[in-house]
Amino acid sequence: MAFVGTYDHTLDAKGRIVLPSKFRGYFADAAYLSPGDGCVTLRTPDEFEAMAERFKGEVKDEVRDKDTDLKALRALAAMSEEVRPDTQGRIMVPVRLQLFAELDREIVVCGAIDRIEIWNAASWNEMAEELDQSVATAFRQGGGI
Repeated sequence: MAFVGTYDHTLDAKGRIVLPSKFRGYFADAAYLSPGDGCVTLRTPDEFEAMAERFKGEVKDEVRDKDTDLKALRALAAMSEEVRPDTQGRIMVPVRLQLFAELDREIVVCGAIDRIEIWNAASWNEMAEELDQSVATAFRQGGGI
């Protein structure tokens, strides 16, 4: 499974978004919302668990600052939320995550291979050109693509 594509959507007055139809089947039973790098991420239960295990493994690494990592792990757990899509494919984005990612009415839902990212549309549009350049550079450098 690889999540791909970009979709313009809206966040309704109750803080819900409609998942793009091509993504809904992966989240029929449950999903996990968590803070991302300027966005909110949506992962399947298996991907969320795998990400948490990787994170916990990094916290155990002797080279890293354990105090900082434990705080980050605690914050990840506190900020994350299990959600279940309703019959119309909508999920509720908690206010704390809306504030974290500065989500307003206009949002962008995009695939990020192993997760879905939910962005403030203005923030997404600001970095779109930079993303295009990143892909072009990766192709030129043979970055595994």
